Amino acid sequence: MEEENAIELLQRYRRDRRVLLDFILSGSLIKKVVMPPGAVTLDDVDLDQVSVDYVLNCAKKSTMLELSEAIRDYHDHTGLPQMSDTGSVGEFYLVTDPESSGSPPRRPPPTVPVPAVSHVAVSTPPVFPPSPIASNVSRSESFDTTKELTVDDIEDFEDDDDVSVVEGFRAKRTLNDASDLAVKLPSFSTGISDDDLRETAYEVLLACAGATGGLIVPSKEKKKEKKSSLIRKLGRSKSGSVVSQSQSAPGLVGLLETMRVQMEISESMDIRTRQGLLNALVGKAGKRMDTLLVPLELLCCISRSEFSDKKAFIRWQKRQLKVLEEGLVNHPAVGFGESGRKTNELRILLAKIEEAEFLPSSSGEIQRTECLRSLREIAIPLAERPARGDLTGEICHWSDGYHLNVRLYEKLLLSVFDMLDEGKLTEEVEEILELLKSTWRVLGITETIHHTCYAWVLFRQYVITREHGILLHALEQLNKIPLMEQRGQQERLHLKSLRSKVEGERDLSFLQSFLTPIQRWTDKHLGDYHMHFNEGSAAMEKIVAAAMITRRLLLEEPETTSQSLPISDRDQIEIYISSSIKNAFSRTVQVVERVDMSNEHPLALLAEELKKLLKRESVTFLPVLSQRHPQATVVSGSLVHKLYGLRLKPFSDGAEHLTDDVISVFPAAESLEQFIMALITSVCHEENAEILLKKLNLYQIETKSGTLVLRWINSQLGRILGWVERVFQQEHWDPISPQQRHAGSIVEVYRIVEETVDQFFGLKVPMRFTELNSLFRGIDNALQVYANNVVNDLASKEDLIPPVPILTRYKKEAGIKAFVKKELFDTRVPEPDELRPSQISVLTTPTLCVQLNTLYYAISHLNKLEDNIWERWTSKRSHEKLIKKSLDEKSKSFSQKDTFEGSRKIINAALDRICEYTGTKIVFCDLRVQFMDNLYKPSVSGYRLDALIEPLDMELSQLCDIVVEPLRDRIVTSLLQASLDGLLRVILDGGPSRVFFPSDAKLLEEDLEILKEFFISGGDGLPRGVVENQVARVRHVIKLHGYETRELIDDLKSASSMEMQGGKSKLGTDSKTLLRILCHRTDSEASQFLKKQYKIPSSSV
Repeated sequence: MEEENAIELLQRYRRDRRVLLDFILSGSLIKKVVMPPGAVTLDDVDLDQVSVDYVLNCAKKSTMLELSEAIRDYHDHTGLPQMSDTGSVGEFYLVTDPESSGSPPRRPPPTVPVPAVSHVAVSTPPVFPPSPIASNVSRSESFDTTKELTVDDIEDFEDDDDVSVVEGFRAKRTLNDASDLAVKLPSFSTGISDDDLRETAYEVLLACAGATGGLIVPSKEKKKEKKSSLIRKLGRSKSGSVVSQSQSAPGLVGLLETMRVQMEISESMDIRTRQGLLNALVGKAGKRMDTLLVPLELLCCISRSEFSDKKAFIRWQKRQLKVLEEGLVNHPAVGFGESGRKTNELRILLAKIEEAEFLPSSSGEIQRTECLRSLREIAIPLAERPARGDLTGEICHWSDGYHLNVRLYEKLLLSVFDMLDEGKLTEEVEEILELLKSTWRVLGITETIHHTCYAWVLFRQYVITREHGILLHALEQLNKIPLMEQRGQQERLHLKSLRSKVEGERDLSFLQSFLTPIQRWTDKHLGDYHMHFNEGSAAMEKIVAAAMITRRLLLEEPETTSQSLPISDRDQIEIYISSSIKNAFSRTVQVVERVDMSNEHPLALLAEELKKLLKRESVTFLPVLSQRHPQATVVSGSLVHKLYGLRLKPFSDGAEHLTDDVISVFPAAESLEQFIMALITSVCHEENAEILLKKLNLYQIETKSGTLVLRWINSQLGRILGWVERVFQQEHWDPISPQQRHAGSIVEVYRIVEETVDQFFGLKVPMRFTELNSLFRGIDNALQVYANNVVNDLASKEDLIPPVPILTRYKKEAGIKAFVKKELFDTRVPEPDELRPSQISVLTTPTLCVQLNTLYYAISHLNKLEDNIWERWTSKRSHEKLIKKSLDEKSKSFSQKDTFEGSRKIINAALDRICEYTGTKIVFCDLRVQFMDNLYKPSVSGYRLDALIEPLDMELSQLCDIVVEPLRDRIVTSLLQASLDGLLRVILDGGPSRVFFPSDAKLLEEDLEILKEFFISGGDGLPRGVVENQVARVRHVIKLHGYETRELIDDLKSASSMEMQGGKSKLGTDSKTLLRILCHRTDSEASQFLKKQYKIPSSSV
């Protein structure tokens, strides 16, 4: 491959050099040009042996140019190093290969006698293999010769005319390597080059055109005129447009001239070939030119004298002999049969003809003439043997071997491309293709063969130029190739006979030879479309179409169907997607591994890059692939999901704690998975999407990260509980400020809770509702612990209330017949270890108020905390754009209502208990003397309730000053209830020192009204309805005090029997209440009844 590239580079260099010299010598830059001896025009001069430096110096000095001196100067400097004129810097280029010249010298170089010497730039030109250059490129005996030249030593390169000038006008286009598209045909054993094939193809074209009578030989003056015209045509006008081509000759003559220029055929060769073909028909009346054995006829009709250089003639003759051998012997379409023995004779004759040129002129000419005569006798029968099935007749089958045919036809087809821009078709493309049809009979081309060859030529040109228009033409030709059932019987048989065997390949059919390279190229590029189609999807869409067409055509070939090729287009597209995704994934992994990973884990960055890859995939490539595979998106997304999952699994399995890497990788992996699921869902119906998503081996990031989050939550909650215990032990229950009348401990508790919540949502890992619920439960538990600690320091309510005194009766007894009843009272003596209220540690009222404010702060901020958590959770879930439906999310509607239900219940219960405790403490402890000890002693009129209003008002004012506004009604209601409890205690269990008469009921009713109005406070206190409801139970007892003793005794008797049946007495009360009222009566009837019926002892008062 490198050898071929070197040869092509050298050929291009030689052509460019000739263009430059031809332009300089043909223009007005040189004052006068003196031809060397034996040369008449520049066509007779080998410009490759003219020194460019010598010519340029003459142009600069405006002196006469002697080409013989320029040629001598060229050979004199051939063996010297190339120098560049860069002033004082001696830049030179090595002639030898430094790799084969051994190690560099160790001694320093000698000093250069120049005042200022810069560093010497040494570069090595490419070293080309000598043999191919000498045989295929160079037309001189040696590049290194320095001997004096004669006229005979000057070679005629024949292509130093207007065709070479065209090279200077070619568009500057970057050409790509198309070696992958080489046709699967065997190489020529004779070593025929591309130039040989191109020149032979033109000769065949002229012969076929001559069959229509359109072949003429233009005069030399006309050729010169055409040459000047061509140069003018390639020049640009002042407006920048191409000069009109109206000067070109019309019809077949003009078209053949265009073909000559397109195929880079020299004028001298064109004239010789035309004249030779016309001479070949002399004396052959009625014979068509396309039935001639073209190479043989040209050998016979063109002599050495028509060449200005002997070596050019030898090269031309050798080409004709090679073509004869390849066409008649090496690659025939049919077997030789009995003629097989003549092939050896033919090869011997070909060798003798070639040897004749090296013999003395007289004997050499005789040997050549005799060999040509013998060659005709052998070659004509070989050329006219039947072939091609129905394509027989008078056609001379000298090129029946289809390997040579299609190679020649390929060179003809290459003429359709614009010489100035390889990526464009020439304007005369339709006329050229029509002209090429005239060669079909000679070359054995059918419509199928034409479309196949033309499609391959166009596709190869697209690969070289990447011009989209050429690709469209290639696709059009591929579509024109008929399927097997669309071909005729004779054409099917003909195509079946066209076989080729290439080293390293199986026996190939014609279609396989031309379409397999296209298929392999398209498979290679579509197998990594992420890399090869960065420019967009337009080209890719056409390449996919070309791949599918070639695949369909190849599947019809018997040899192809036996191979393991995909049956359907969908299978092939799936192979492309799988291959390209894997290649793109590998490249992405390599890029990620080379990036500095100090800030982000490679798996996290890989997930982000794959997400970008899929976004580009869905926008650029999948619309094209989905046209032939509706599930292309599913295939692509599923494969990326699988490939990333294989790399993620070891990491996720080894994750045990919420490290920085886990927090980096898990969200990125979850985001990638969600994006893939969304991508799949977007192209499927909901039912199908669910089925496809179930087939994905999900990463289970939520589950794995959830386990790690639960571990983290448990450790954090343990820290919160420890903090709650610590701040509570340090709490003194002093208000923070007059405005903030709660304790500081609850603020600290909420601070640590909110920090935990912030850290929880700062974990960017995917979570389920389970983790959120665990956080809720932990916070709920911490607040319950705090509330329970608050009320745990409170004494029992029973410890605050003095013991109920023993029931006694008035000591004056009346003679009443009693009947024995079950005792309903406790006659026990108080235990000696019973605590008195004064002996119990009772919290002060301000402390209790601060505790109430603190618990209220806790429950009010609990709502804010709950709303904040739910809002952030909702934002987190919506940000993640979940596709899959979580059962946890479905339970959110009812879970949100009872999130902190336990805390609320505990805190509200604690508030109720402290309120009740505070009221009881005020009435039964703080106001015990005024309330319990002195009220209604010694009589109701002696100490009325109005004496308690002032101290009660002082206590109430203290409560209202400290307790926050939302809790005031609640604490005042508790004080009202405690006051009513105290009043009931006095009038029912006031002890032996208190007696009540029926007439006292009115006074008691007045006191109750005073107490009621005090708490209503003219509308500024408690609502009247609330107070009335609370007072109702006391009012009923006071009303009982207004009944006479006999009525009470009768009702008590009936109540005793009614209670056994589950009812109440006539007065609507229970027996215990009636009994206690009778115990506080001073009449003998009550005393006698109590003694007889209940054995109540008499009081000591």
